[in-house]
Amino acid sequence: MLFDVRTYTCRPGTIRKHLALYEKMGKGPQTRHLGQPFAYLVTETGNVNQYIHIWAYENAADRERRRAAMMADPEWLAFLEESAKLGALEHQQNALMTPVSFFPIKR
Repeated sequence: MLFDVRTYTCRPGTIRKHLALYEKMGKGPQTRHLGQPFAYLVTETGNVNQYIHIWAYENAADRERRRAAMMADPEWLAFLEESAKLGALEHQQNALMTPVSFFPIKR
């Protein structure tokens, strides 16, 4: 199993608007192609301008196939365009991770 761990940092005061836009325009097309996220989290303590989402894939080929389909979806592209207009995102960090053998993840 491969996990795509994504951390996004928004400009101060914009995270709620950004997440509202995602819920309205991005959630549908993204979950249609990627399925439900393993986790979608906002900060309780620490940098309140950050959120993290984690997507689970069978392997790198599965991730590539599903993400390519999403990037070809006009609804997802419309969300990306509106997100860019909003200008809330400052930084993005991605990490592809696998579980350790002594704590396997059951799906």
